[in-house]
Amino acid sequence: MTPHALAPALLLLAASAGAWSPSPPLRPFGRSSLSSMRASPRTIDFCKYEGLGNDFILVDDRGKSEPSLTPAESARLCDRNFGVGGDGVIFALDPTPSSATADVRMRIYNSDGSEPEMCGNGIRCYAQFLKDLGEEKATFVVETLAGPIVPQMNADGTITVDMGEPILNGPDVPCTLPPNGPDNSIVEAPHADHNGKAWQISAVSMGNPHCIVFVDDLEKDVDFHVDGPALEADATFPKKVNVEFVQVADDRHLLMKVWERGAGPTLACGTGACALAVAAMRAGKISRTKEGERVRVGLPGGDLFIEWRESNGRVYMSGPGTRAFQGTALIK
Repeated sequence: MTPHALAPALLLLAASAGAWSPSPPLRPFGRSSLSSMRASPRTIDFCKYEGLGNDFILVDDRGKSEPSLTPAESARLCDRNFGVGGDGVIFALDPTPSSATADVRMRIYNSDGSEPEMCGNGIRCYAQFLKDLGEEKATFVVETLAGPIVPQMNADGTITVDMGEPILNGPDVPCTLPPNGPDNSIVEAPHADHNGKAWQISAVSMGNPHCIVFVDDLEKDVDFHVDGPALEADATFPKKVNVEFVQVADDRHLLMKVWERGAGPTLACGTGACALAVAAMRAGKISRTKEGERVRVGLPGGDLFIEWRESNGRVYMSGPGTRAFQGTALIK
């Protein structure tokens, strides 16, 4: 969506910037000196968080069953010229009545208005948001479209998220390439020519689909702004796909650039870091992690640490979630 299509549909009214380590308590919403301007038109209070530069607008919708904003309103809010700016809008909602274990529910709209199943960096920011709102739990069970996800608040200020087991069965990713690996998986499968390049693709889902491509040099071997969108919309991924280009630095260090489905280039992708670590181990690029051992994934915005446990097959991601500012936006 171009800036011209995103006519100035909202006005950012107030924001107090700064950095918190640890985060101080959030000031109560609704007590701004701008309250007299809120009668008409509609306003919404928000907080801005970032996970390694992957930034999100957080909205406290606890007590509600549906998000306060539509996908189109969220896309306008994410516009970096006419809105707050962000890679997505995340809503903290009440769990659905059918959920017996969830504490809260997370929904997210991407900057283009699409709705992904989950977001790894986003859920760390979401957990920090809940803590800043006064939630005292060290762990939360979060209901997502990818199933229940459990973040844990660490004493050092980082957040570790149990991301569940990776989905390796090719058709379930979903990907229509013929499976060529164990568990009916797709591991460095040759793919049709794209932009004059023949890729080898690994397909992994972390509740959302990922296409992992290993290269010798991230800067020389990838035309990022051409190859990324071409693979995102590739017909072999019927729900489109997040694209990770990966360079192996050493046995415990991977470098990644990501083209996110529905958001384009971002500074970090948590589910992508998990998917590529799994793909690297399955393709023999690095050795399988032992219990308590982690792989460092270097992204443009910083490092995430990934463990794929042999004992239970689950993937654990550790990294920060940091509040940037809070404010009030006017929705026209």
